[in-house]
Amino acid sequence: MMSSTAPPLETLARLRGAIGAVGGGEGAVLPFGIEAVDTRLTGGGLALGGLHETTSATPTLTDDAAATLFAVGIAARAAALSGRRVLWALTRFDLYAPGLEQAGLSPATLFFAEVREDKDVLAVMEDGLRHGGLAAVVGEVKRADMVATRRLQLAAMTGNTPALLSRRWRRQSTCPLTELSAAMTRWRIACVPSTPLPAPGVGRARWMVELARQRGGPGFTMDLEACDDTGRLALPAASRDRATATAGAAARAA
Repeated sequence: MMSSTAPPLETLARLRGAIGAVGGGEGAVLPFGIEAVDTRLTGGGLALGGLHETTSATPTLTDDAAATLFAVGIAARAAALSGRRVLWALTRFDLYAPGLEQAGLSPATLFFAEVREDKDVLAVMEDGLRHGGLAAVVGEVKRADMVATRRLQLAAMTGNTPALLSRRWRRQSTCPLTELSAAMTRWRIACVPSTPLPAPGVGRARWMVELARQRGGPGFTMDLEACDDTGRLALPAASRDRATATAGAAARAA
């Protein structure tokens, strides 16, 4: 008979992911720690030795910021897991340090490389990935063809380091994810209204997180609360309540 004090589903998801990532060997993954997300991902999380792409659902500043913070959260959790630093390559330094820290990525854990063109960003990323001594490598580009993404995927596998490629909008009417890519996962992020509070104030930001494509599995879309100061996302309160109720019913039935 199952105990009524069984740990929450999200706790179990984090434990499974931590076990899978121990040693950082081939096939290791970085989980989100959310059962509803990790069970939909091939392998139970993001492959540590893989290329993962992010973009905003629209070219607005709010969605662009949300997509950036989504990548920040992944990099922050990778840094916490490995105890290493993150390399961030870009052509224009417009990151807001307090915002990065609020999403879990301390400036002390970051190396920045500001270069002139997208091709330089891709070259810096490739070198950083092959080094194998970084927690993650992040790059911001407007253009990266299939050859470039294949090289990043191979470099990520070689260094067993996650590559996070942030694709910026070039044209108002064309989503960056329409371009072909060798990425293992491709994510599209948008802002959605937060849960109303019982008293005046600002609630935790909420995003629509869409996995547009993943290698070996289907995509999905769900609303999640934005990264906290450890880089973790969360299910909205109503969804957490439903998950807890489902788990409790299963325990009583057992």
